[in-house]
Amino acid sequence: MEDNIKIEISETNRGNEQIIINKKYKFNFSFQRKDKSKIYGYTEYKTLNKCKSLIILNDKKEVLKYESLHNHLEKEIDVTIRSQIVRNINKQFPPNIKSFDDIPIESKYYKTKRNENFMIFKNTDLIIFQSPFQKYLFSNYHKNIFADGTFYAAPKFSYQLFITRTYVVEFNMFYTTSISILKNKEQSTYETLFKEIKKMQINLGVIH
Repeated sequence: MEDNIKIEISETNRGNEQIIINKKYKFNFSFQRKDKSKIYGYTEYKTLNKCKSLIILNDKKEVLKYESLHNHLEKEIDVTIRSQIVRNINKQFPPNIKSFDDIPIESKYYKTKRNENFMIFKNTDLIIFQSPFQKYLFSNYHKNIFADGTFYAAPKFSYQLFITRTYVVEFNMFYTTSISILKNKEQSTYETLFKEIKKMQINLGVIH
């Protein structure tokens, strides 16, 4: 088995579990054995390459076996927050959501596994998501708040995805503290977005 195997947990566009090895190879979940270990087959198995590489992980996501039988060129895979956000946003909405106006104000899809609501604001042009944990990070690590907008990762029926992030010193990591979907690029939409984000801080006593 190869040394220094770096594993990243991702998922397919259909929401199935996917393992990425050393940012080069994607393995999709195949089946689970009786000992709860999982077998993942390489994604190009069904292509002309018929790659038979596989990886087996235990229930702690530790590598039990890795058969590197790759018969194709390596391809650098970019596992970015953008691709994760696209999949997560798409999972929040039921399949009958075809336009921005179809997004409901209340929905079971706005609940976390702990039954916590994470849709905190919506009008005709904007919707803001923030879980209680993200709110905690927002209130306790607010000295450096970073904001960025992307058009690439926005849902098809919207204009832009807007994200706020903060740096957590203890873990030396950046965390997303809110995700917003904008219907258009009107100045009033951005003003409302920043007003609501600022209101969050005021309500939390972060700013006055």
